[in-house]
Amino acid sequence: MTVSRALRNAPRVAEGTRQRVLEAAKQLRYDVDPQLSRMMAMVRGRKRVRVRSVLGVIREFVPADGLLNRSYQYVPLEFIRQRARGFGYDADEFWLGRDGLSPERLQTVLRARGIEGVLVSPQSAQIPCSRIDYSEFASATFGYVMREPALHMCAGNMFLGVQLAAGELMRRGYKRIGLAINRWVDDRSQNGYSGGLFHFQQGLPVEQRVPLLMLPHNNLGRGFGAFSEWMRMHRPDALISFDTFVPKWLKRMSLDVPDDIGFVVHDWTSEMRGWAGIYQRRDHLAASAVDMVVAQLTQNERGVPAVPRQIMIPPEWVDGPSVRFQ
Repeated sequence: MTVSRALRNAPRVAEGTRQRVLEAAKQLRYDVDPQLSRMMAMVRGRKRVRVRSVLGVIREFVPADGLLNRSYQYVPLEFIRQRARGFGYDADEFWLGRDGLSPERLQTVLRARGIEGVLVSPQSAQIPCSRIDYSEFASATFGYVMREPALHMCAGNMFLGVQLAAGELMRRGYKRIGLAINRWVDDRSQNGYSGGLFHFQQGLPVEQRVPLLMLPHNNLGRGFGAFSEWMRMHRPDALISFDTFVPKWLKRMSLDVPDDIGFVVHDWTSEMRGWAGIYQRRDHLAASAVDMVVAQLTQNERGVPAVPRQIMIPPEWVDGPSVRFQ
């Protein structure tokens, strides 16, 4: 049993004993049987099901940041649960900032419930989830918002997404393609939006390059002034932006979609079938994050990784009536 624990990096094995076992295995040219390891991990998991039956999904409730309205999408809990249940886990949400739940209090709750795996979903500029001590958890986060501590991470590849959408619009005859987002969305993608637009525009004549509009507020309702000025100055004939507020702003400016301007939702979901969009495949984001956490639990890995792994999911173009058809 000690040899087995040492080979799978289990806790409660003295470091000296672990090293002696590993050295002996090396001399004997012992190779782990991956199929047998997988079956034994399943057996051990069933034995400890009452201890590790739930994954925690950490959300943030910070109304002052203006990031709680439907303009900003989460990875849905149902996608996370669907993947987790395939491994024998369920998933529960915990909202930092709601009903006085502090990072310190959440840590106590997770420990009391025996939750060892967490998926972190930052959704504020204040990032209270960064104040949690992750040393006792297997963890993964969504997007690039939380830079420290640097956990394993899953995100949509919006550098590719912007180029994909812009290419589709060009094929439909649009010439001046604009992008209107805000700083928080661009930061969440590690500047994938602004970088994707910049890279795409390098192949265009200068007169066709529309400068990026960085809306000045997380509360998008306060952005019409900046938006209307940018539209009048640069006159894009196609626009990639939010599904909220922006369509009403275009109507307020007497611009018809798609006759006067093509419109693409930057973060499309199945509820937006009236628009063309960039689908970030949040079901695959959820699956990848759950896989990362379960793999850590199986390998008895906890804490902030020395080298955080990053998985990027390629987005998909979704056609819709808000752009001209080819």
